Amino acid sequence: MSPITQTLETIDETKSRVAKARILIVSDDDSDAEQLKTIFREAGFISERARSMTVASESAKSGRFQVVVATPLLSDGSWRCLVDVASHYNLEFVVILLARSFDLRQWAEALKDGAFDVLDALNDLPKAAEVAKRAWEEVELKRSRPHAKAASC
Repeated sequence: MSPITQTLETIDETKSRVAKARILIVSDDDSDAEQLKTIFREAGFISERARSMTVASESAKSGRFQVVVATPLLSDGSWRCLVDVASHYNLEFVVILLARSFDLRQWAEALKDGAFDVLDALNDLPKAAEVAKRAWEEVELKRSRPHAKAASC
């Protein structure tokens, strides 16, 4: 098999795996949600939307998602329930936050409390697919190492 054929097969395999990756978008803002859905669709991700944290928590419990992107204010802390769902139900998904007001102290606290990353809604939206891909890769790496899984709650 030629190196070019191997490279093309690797690209096809990566696209196929990314297409199976599912993202839950938690946002009550139609504009943000539609922009994110478009960005993720163009990157080959499948995404769904939840308009409230209650619906998002229930959806996340299904185990269908590898990445959750939440757009609440960092200061309200509601996003932490998504990290708790992942931990309590031993689900392997990561939470990315999209913050409207960006404060470095809150950003550092969010990372410490379990967020995978925090993106500034005004400047980082175009990077959302890249960050989601890194997050998905991390989830896939965790899944491939069975000894790294925590005991079920």
